[in-house]
Amino acid sequence: MAGGVWVRGRDRGAAVGALTLTAVAEGIRGSQEQPLQHPSTSHQCKPWELEPEADTQSLRDPIRGVDFCSKLRGLRRRAGRGMGTSYTPPTLSPQSTWEEGALADLAMHTAACLEEAGFVGTQATALTLSSALEARGEKLEDQVRALVRGLLAQVPNLAEGRPRRAALRVLSALALEHAQDVVRALLPCSLPPDRAAAELWRSLSRNQRVNGQVLVQLLWALKGASGPEPEALAATRALGEMLAVSGCVGATRGFYPHLLLALVTQLHELACGECSPESPKVWVLSHRGPPHSHASCTVEALKALLTGDGGRMVVTCMEQAGGWRRLVGTHTHLEGVLLLASAMVAHADHHLRGLFADLLPRLRSTDIPQRLTAMAFFTGLLQSRATARLLQEDVILERLCTWQRDPEPTVRWLGLLGLRHLALNCGKVRHMSTLLPALLGALGEGDVRLVGAALGALRRLLVQPGVPVRLLSSKLRPCLPPLLDDARDSVRALAVGLLGTLVRRGQGRLRMGLHGPLRKLVLQSLVPLLLRLHDPSQDTAESSEWTLARCDEALRWGLLEEMVTVAHYDSPEALSRVCHRLVQRYPNHIPCFLSQTQGYLRSSQDPLRLAATVLLGFLVYHASPSHVNQNLLDSLFQDLGQLHFDREPAVAAAAHVSTQQVALLARAQSQPSPGHLLRLISHNTCPARPTPCYADSPFQRRSLEGRWGCNGPCSPGSVPSF
Repeated sequence: MAGGVWVRGRDRGAAVGALTLTAVAEGIRGSQEQPLQHPSTSHQCKPWELEPEADTQSLRDPIRGVDFCSKLRGLRRRAGRGMGTSYTPPTLSPQSTWEEGALADLAMHTAACLEEAGFVGTQATALTLSSALEARGEKLEDQVRALVRGLLAQVPNLAEGRPRRAALRVLSALALEHAQDVVRALLPCSLPPDRAAAELWRSLSRNQRVNGQVLVQLLWALKGASGPEPEALAATRALGEMLAVSGCVGATRGFYPHLLLALVTQLHELACGECSPESPKVWVLSHRGPPHSHASCTVEALKALLTGDGGRMVVTCMEQAGGWRRLVGTHTHLEGVLLLASAMVAHADHHLRGLFADLLPRLRSTDIPQRLTAMAFFTGLLQSRATARLLQEDVILERLCTWQRDPEPTVRWLGLLGLRHLALNCGKVRHMSTLLPALLGALGEGDVRLVGAALGALRRLLVQPGVPVRLLSSKLRPCLPPLLDDARDSVRALAVGLLGTLVRRGQGRLRMGLHGPLRKLVLQSLVPLLLRLHDPSQDTAESSEWTLARCDEALRWGLLEEMVTVAHYDSPEALSRVCHRLVQRYPNHIPCFLSQTQGYLRSSQDPLRLAATVLLGFLVYHASPSHVNQNLLDSLFQDLGQLHFDREPAVAAAAHVSTQQVALLARAQSQPSPGHLLRLISHNTCPARPTPCYADSPFQRRSLEGRWGCNGPCSPGSVPSF
């Protein structure tokens, strides 16, 4: 029956707009080997056009010539009295009138019921049609599929108005009793996208009697074959068409969390799949036209689901934070899930309980994308104190600590974020004994996400009331300085910012001379901070400037102007004043300052190598011979000598000047020690050694072009006029 029904219907010359159930009747009669009897010209039935002026006298049984109008009125009365589950359709047996070919009359009865009797007629027709199809003797699924395909073929040719409405309501009548078969028949026609199929899905969505059943079937189709499977892709597009219809989201009550998680998991499957073109570059916004990829179609369905349920703010927050683009990215999907969970915690908390309950069994799923998506959602929902109370905190802590021991870095990263959310979701720090070791351990990880999450969590921890700053300073002293020179730009910027936050939080005790661990950490980080003012990463350079300003404020150096000048302008004088103040305030740390600067002479980055060479020259110039041993000077002399042949001419020129300063300091050490009075005099006067003069300073005036939207700094000779 799968194709012949529609062929025979068209061969008989049925006009466009004729009710397709007539063709079903002919197919059933043909399968029962009953030859179709051509009625006389006076009793021939015209195609059912559903026009108001249709002649009711022509509605005669083409086999027996029985007046159908009386039969129609009787069926309507029985449908009206039997509305609901109490209605029992007429039993159809091989000996009944249906065997004699009355399905042609059933087609007309269907049209009349659909057009005039509303849901009563639709329900009665659905039950009657189901019985008629069962009398066919073949699989009911095959017959429903053939009927749906016939509707799909004829709907584009039907005129707008009553003919098309009648055909679409025939589909709704079928879906009322055979939702699963209708969905299975329509899904293969939804991929690639088809306008007729989209119209049928939208018509099912507008019918509040059947849209819930159809959505459930699509959900099961999506969950049964996820990822780039054709059935899952077709189900996703069908969901997008249905959810875009206003009012359809209300039918998802009871399985809204299931549907939301299924769509988000589908995005993860597509992002990881071989056939997914899902990168943010190909994602197309809805207002620019229809979606052109499976991922963008899934995103549109997800946005329609959220918007239809009153979550417009969630959609807006995701757009502003770039969450939708992250969701479709191969390496950023879980970040998008975390952003979505955060937005829902803030603006759609009425679904959090249902989501939390649905997530728990998924956390142990063997399907990796489903499990990771569930973990990310679970982690994000822990920001809600009310949601986290649904489980005992000991159970949540145990689960998160188990994730911390997982060999997969992504799982450890999510566990670390979960610990942070759980510890800080009530405005004060809790579970410090569990949180702090996990954060400190993550600082040594190779995965940038883990290190970044740990640094971010520690910075958020420092702004909470009652945090033990002294304890944190002691714990961070061995592990934070190496991160200031990390090869990853984001890690360097976060580490420098964490140091600035730590100094800002402990500045009161630093001013009183307390906080020994924090003071030692600051002095250990001074040289890296000064050199990172010229880091190629703009974030690291700006973070270094902010942190040095916090150190100047806490330790009262009085060098804020010099720090800013060094950061933005070519001013060797400002750098010289900074070095002079540091040498005066911390004479015992001069060897440490020189050794740290020496390490940067081997940097692969030309700006850092040049800055270290110049800084070393000024430190040596202001240093006292008594505070630098000969071995250190020999080592500095050797390393600077190697830079005389540097590939960068500016570095080679600066190395010659700094080498001269080292030689002068070594010569001053070999001279006999002056008396006590002379030492006091020399302590309060400038060094006798000549001031270093560098031909090309690394501290060049930075162009503001592109940063502030201007053409560059104004020169003294070109003052702008107002």
